[in-house]
Amino acid sequence: MQVFIDEFGFIWGGFLATLSLAAASGALSFVWGTILATMRVSPVGPLRSVGTVYVEIVRNTPLTLMFFFWVFVAPSLGIVLDLGFRTAVVALTLYTSAFVCEALRSGVNSVGLGQAEAARSIGLTFGQTLTQVVLPQAWRTAIPPLISVLIALTKNTSVAAGFAFTELVAVQLRLMTRYPTDALFVFFGVALLYLVITIPLGLIAGQVERRVAFAR
Repeated sequence: MQVFIDEFGFIWGGFLATLSLAAASGALSFVWGTILATMRVSPVGPLRSVGTVYVEIVRNTPLTLMFFFWVFVAPSLGIVLDLGFRTAVVALTLYTSAFVCEALRSGVNSVGLGQAEAARSIGLTFGQTLTQVVLPQAWRTAIPPLISVLIALTKNTSVAAGFAFTELVAVQLRLMTRYPTDALFVFFGVALLYLVITIPLGLIAGQVERRVAFAR
C-alpha cells in the first residue's frame, strides 16, 4: 500500500494515459469501423472487396505487428508519426476498427430484409436506406458486442508499453523494478486498475443487452 501512496502521481498518470488512449482509439475505431461495415454491405463490388480484404488481413494480424509497422516500417516509407500516444492511437484504431466492422455488420445482417426492401420501394437510395433505416437498428443490436470490443481495446492498450508510451503496464514494470520486494503487490494493484475500467463496461453491456431484448 505504501508504494501506491508514494507513487500515486505516477500511477494516476498511467491510469489516465490508459483511459485516454482507450477513449481516443475507441471513438476513432467506431467511426472507421462504421465506414468499413458500410463498404462490406455496399452493392458496389470493389468497395466490398476492399472492405473484406482489409478486415480479413487486420483481424488475422497480431496487434504487436501493427505497432511494429508504424514504429519501424512506416518511417522508412516516409510516414513518420510521433512516437508514443499518436502512434498508439493509429495502431489501435486500425486494428480495433476491423472488429467494430464485424460487430456492426452482424447487426446489419440482423435487420430484416423486408425493411430495406420497403425503404427502396418508397424511393430511398442505398445510402438513405442504410443511414436512416438499417444502421440505426444495427447499432442498437450491435451495442453489446461493441462494448466487448471496447473492453478488449482497453486491455490491448497494454501493448503500447513496449513502444515508448507510458500507460499502466509501463508504470507497473517500472515500479516492479524500483520496488522488487513489493512486485507482487504492484502487479495485482495495477491489474485492479484495469478492472476499474473494464468491469463497469461489462455491466453497461449487460444492461444495454437487456434493454434491447425488452425493446424487441
